[in-house]
Amino acid sequence: MSDIVEEMGDTVIVGGKPIMNYVVACLTLFNAGRAKVKVRARGKNISRAVDVVELLKRVFIKDLDIKDIEIGTDLLRDEAGNQRGISTINIIIAKPGEQAEG
Repeated sequence: MSDIVEEMGDTVIVGGKPIMNYVVACLTLFNAGRAKVKVRARGKNISRAVDVVELLKRVFIKDLDIKDIEIGTDLLRDEAGNQRGISTINIIIAKPGEQAEG
């Protein structure tokens, strides 16, 4: 397994890069033998994470299993020291037939 895949664990954190970058990262993890992959995003990137999973399901892995969707809020402090919440999403996906827990 490559060093990059080892560093990634089983999580792909979605940010501002093109959607295909995250799709390729998910496919790389699956091809490296991961039973499940967690796609995680915060704030304005939540819709991009949903797009990543939908593109994987529609084009690359037709019968992709969506095991779980978790939503929540991370509490962050801004430069002034004020605390604010930012929405998060974790989408846990697995290749068809894989026995992935949680």
